[in-house]
Amino acid sequence: MTSTANMTEFAQRRKKLMEKMEPGTLAILTAAPEKMRNADGEYPYRQDSDFHYLTGYPEPEAVAILMPGRPDGEFILFNRRRDPAKETWTGRRAGQAGAVAKYNADEAYPIDELAQRLPQLLLGYERIAYCIGRYPEFDQQLVSAIDTLHSKVRMGIVAPREFINLEQWLHKMRQIKSSHEIDLMRTAAQIAARGHNRAMQVCRPGMYEYQLEAELLHEFTSNGGVPAYCSIVGSGENGCILHYNENRSQMKDGDLVLIDAGCEYQCYASDITRTFPVNGRFSAEQTAVYEIVLAAQLAGIKHAKPGNSLESLHVTCMRILVEGLVELGILKGSVDGLIEQKAYMPFFMHRTGHWLGLDTHDAGLYRVGGEWLKFEAGMAHTIEPGLYIPAETPGVDPKWWNIGIRIEDDIAITATGCEVLSADTPKSIADIEALMRN
Repeated sequence: MTSTANMTEFAQRRKKLMEKMEPGTLAILTAAPEKMRNADGEYPYRQDSDFHYLTGYPEPEAVAILMPGRPDGEFILFNRRRDPAKETWTGRRAGQAGAVAKYNADEAYPIDELAQRLPQLLLGYERIAYCIGRYPEFDQQLVSAIDTLHSKVRMGIVAPREFINLEQWLHKMRQIKSSHEIDLMRTAAQIAARGHNRAMQVCRPGMYEYQLEAELLHEFTSNGGVPAYCSIVGSGENGCILHYNENRSQMKDGDLVLIDAGCEYQCYASDITRTFPVNGRFSAEQTAVYEIVLAAQLAGIKHAKPGNSLESLHVTCMRILVEGLVELGILKGSVDGLIEQKAYMPFFMHRTGHWLGLDTHDAGLYRVGGEWLKFEAGMAHTIEPGLYIPAETPGVDPKWWNIGIRIEDDIAITATGCEVLSADTPKSIADIEALMRN
């Protein structure tokens, strides 16, 4: 789904990208292909994130070409023809007139004319900014067009001889969100938060994990969203599996359930994790571990501000987790020594966050020249410390077994700190238990 009211912003992004390209360079992007789910059914279509970022165009079988300074227009779109017979079966198409009127293409041509027209469009350009390898079928078509031109170089024509990785510019742009993008992410997080709250309210011993997943899906789709990724609903021992998504087990009295689920709204993702007791009441052991993770997460949110980095945030959270494990007697030794030895790894084996945006794990580097990137206003990411103590963990008292806890929020960096986009989902023990009682 694309907001037509935001076409100006897509045009501004294209202009900004083309300003980064040196003379003699053009950029080419392709839409994501449709993917088959089974013999005669496709997966729901989702546009390539880079293609969406620059065009807002939602259909498959499309190629965008950006040609800085071209007098006849800098944005050319190849897309599907209008076809009333096919549209009766599979939905409306913009066609070439729609590509110009609705999506602000300067020129639009049928996608079946691409092979014919591409060599002429490449003529006179020395470099192509492109993401090689993402869609191999188009790679071959592009190389074929270049070969056609190279066969005529003796005629004095200029043909591309260099590929430049388009991501070096584009993904840096995507890392800083506009106010409109933050608005969409805030909406995605609010929808996801309502799904998590709904799951907490209906959860009871004896239910199945997939029944909680159904509550999430109801809230997502009722508000114009879709799942941003396969939802994780892991109860008991399943909560100690980081990417568990079978969601088939029956939930037992006394167990925790960990839900990691996000909503995608107009292509922008949220990513929220909450952990709560199936019966609505935390046990003493669950409380002890939960409070450690919550303290780490709150410290991470406080640390998320311009000038700091995801690495320093990770170290901040990790130290609190290790200190807590020592206090509980699960780890033994000095905190500094345990951190140096990475003795925490059996209990905390992932990073504390990632960029968030059009992709759940969004585009953008974390380090440049060996240095961790510093937070800037407009960046968005998650904060998600966790502790996982599966059964049979060597040297750990059985009273701690099968406690898996992760707490994750989505944040946007502001000029002075951060905004927690997912703040509508409770995470203190008192607030969770109160919501589940009601």
